[in-house]
Amino acid sequence: MKRIIISLICFLFFQFSYGQTVKPVSSPTNKSADPVPTSHFTNVNGIKLHYVTCGNGPAVILLHGWPFTWMEWKPVMIQLAKAGYTAIAPDLRGMGDSEISDSGYSKINIAEDIHQLVQQLNLKDIHLVGIDIGMMVAYAYTVKHQDEVKQLVLGESLIPGFGLEELTNPATGGYWHFGFHAQADLAAMLTAGKEAAYLNPMYDLMSPDKHIDPAVRAEYIRQYSKPGAMKGGFQHYATLIQDGKDNRSNFKTQLTIPVLVLNGEKGIPSKQTFDCVAKVASNVEYGIVPNSGHALGEDNPVWYTNRLVQFFNK
Repeated sequence: MKRIIISLICFLFFQFSYGQTVKPVSSPTNKSADPVPTSHFTNVNGIKLHYVTCGNGPAVILLHGWPFTWMEWKPVMIQLAKAGYTAIAPDLRGMGDSEISDSGYSKINIAEDIHQLVQQLNLKDIHLVGIDIGMMVAYAYTVKHQDEVKQLVLGESLIPGFGLEELTNPATGGYWHFGFHAQADLAAMLTAGKEAAYLNPMYDLMSPDKHIDPAVRAEYIRQYSKPGAMKGGFQHYATLIQDGKDNRSNFKTQLTIPVLVLNGEKGIPSKQTFDCVAKVASNVEYGIVPNSGHALGEDNPVWYTNRLVQFFNK
């Protein structure tokens, strides 16, 4: 009985503290097939960028993390399209089918990649969503172009310069891989030919209940096994110290647009993410994605999308 009471108290705490009551998204009543994402290429900021679109309506830009590609958003894109949105998911520079450049991996510069895509597509009042590395890029984008972002959704990371450094320090319980990946050339050399052996434990850790479709996991490994692809991913870590300096230098005042922060129930420590975002934004909602690890869009895409749409409709 004591255990039941404690569980009920915890449930009610998250319901009222983090707004966990989520209404299902409305969708057409017919049984037509799911919307099909469409692949595109364009030139932005000196590179060839791959991006995928799905649906028709207000634009939602979805920025993925490592070791993923746009495909981590596919289940969410389909749900967003059904709810009346245009979902747009780029492969970040150096990952997926986007060009692997030799340089240009600062989060400010990657945000410029995305900004030029937004300009090319003539988008206004975007909903910007980022997790992991994508969260860092989404923040950098919004700092520079807050007038273009209607709402911002972040999760499963911390912002360089505002708490990420603690998360990357193994001596204080942080994650070891940040330092390893930051040595991009060395890390790429040591993982060459061993991509699956290196990445599969990462996917197991990031989706502890193994919600990532095996075919999708195989596609991730295929993408990261291409020549230069592991280094392309690692380059995002090599710039983190500079990213922190850039963010602190560019910080003038807190973001005032609506911000939603969602972490997985089994993802990275949520309090650290929540405290981090509270330093840089003043109008923030927080939530926990149930039955989810780090891979929010694949572990619980329906709940996650429902929460996005609820936020977007405010």
